[in-house]
Amino acid sequence: MRLGSPGLLFLLFSSLRADTQEKEVRAMVGSDVELSCTCPEGSRFDLNDVYVYWQTSESKTVVTYHIPQNSSLENVDSRYRNRALMSPAGMRRGDFSLRLFNVTPQDEQKFHCLVLSQSLGFQEVLSIEVTLHVAANFSVPVVSTPHSPSQDELTFTCTSINGYPRPNVYWINKTDNSLLDQALQNDTIFLNTRGLYDVVSVLRIARTPSVNIGCCIENVLLQQNLTVGSQTGAWAVSPETELTESWNLLLLLL
Repeated sequence: MRLGSPGLLFLLFSSLRADTQEKEVRAMVGSDVELSCTCPEGSRFDLNDVYVYWQTSESKTVVTYHIPQNSSLENVDSRYRNRALMSPAGMRRGDFSLRLFNVTPQDEQKFHCLVLSQSLGFQEVLSIEVTLHVAANFSVPVVSTPHSPSQDELTFTCTSINGYPRPNVYWINKTDNSLLDQALQNDTIFLNTRGLYDVVSVLRIARTPSVNIGCCIENVLLQQNLTVGSQTGAWAVSPETELTESWNLLLLLL
């Protein structure tokens, strides 16, 4: 049997239920990332014998593929055309990894790699599922307070933009570094036109002669906390800015 068209390959692919290896990788928005799909070192393959197929696991979107003597990639989804590539030299060595360029938030999903051998009766050679986690740094929060607080209440507003994934927002009593009751804050978190998250958090607390608070934007995936403080005394705002970050070894993935 010879599979001469992508359509026949897709049909065969969808009918397979094989044991699949699972991997995870992280990437920053706008970066390039490699989704690994490799055979043991020392493997050698004839590109006229192997069929390679990458698709998203849930939506079955076609990412890219290799079919012997068929250079057409017309079935590749427009979102991945010219962004998803495999190396012919690498495939000959058993490296069927996918290079994905200019990562976007929409790329956060599972990708499936399947390799078949024609000479083995289209037996599966390799099946790997790679989960791609996407992240973006939030901007340093901006905390503002009204110039003339009301008689009974102080209102603070914290804004941060262009981060991913969805953040956690905390307000901190910087006097003792305790968390304020989340019932005192009203958070608005939404996706902007770039597919990244913007956040606006409003804190309302009872008026006291002196207040020293901080707004913390937490990015769990990056293990990053961005904290900015604001201090009031005699009803005059004296902003102080503190930026604290706890980085995971994400740079190794760039």
